[in-house]
Amino acid sequence: MGIFSALSGIFGIGKKQVNIIVVGLDNSGKSTFLNHLRPVDQRSSQIVPTVGFSMSNFSTGNLTFNAFDMAGQGKYRSMWESYYGTSQALIFVVDSADRMRIPLARDEFWMIMDHKDIANRPIPIMVLANKMDETDAMSASEISVSLGLDVIRGRHWSIQATCATSGVGLDKALEWLSVEVQRFLDSRKT
Repeated sequence: MGIFSALSGIFGIGKKQVNIIVVGLDNSGKSTFLNHLRPVDQRSSQIVPTVGFSMSNFSTGNLTFNAFDMAGQGKYRSMWESYYGTSQALIFVVDSADRMRIPLARDEFWMIMDHKDIANRPIPIMVLANKMDETDAMSASEISVSLGLDVIRGRHWSIQATCATSGVGLDKALEWLSVEVQRFLDSRKT
């Protein structure tokens, strides 16, 4: 198996491994999103808040993602930047029903976007407007305006309405992300 993996890497066949960082405020649904990507028999029935970070793996198309699920509590947010430089994409998860903390989510999002390891690299950005099943949830377009996504220049980004508990919207988000990560990787070869 080791020889096959080595040969497939040399000839460019097989799955490429990429790192993504999954961030957002606490209780936005980051861990639930990643839990939903696991095979059904490996999903956890109870999701607990992440302390520090955890890592999950999943595959789509010809990519294998190493997803770093970062804790969203204030005291852990400074750890996020340790993973920016090695990530080929960023997923920012927003609790669409938590209207009170949307300004805080916006501030955190723009601190990320202004960080030198993100600002100087055109990695794709996927925003998950999560918890769309909640009665008071903001629409994806409202979240987009609230976060100021329309001013992003020089990189590909998208926002997708999702419900991480049921999986609604996740396939579409990952399809977009896979295409954009592949485009980012191909642009670095030239």
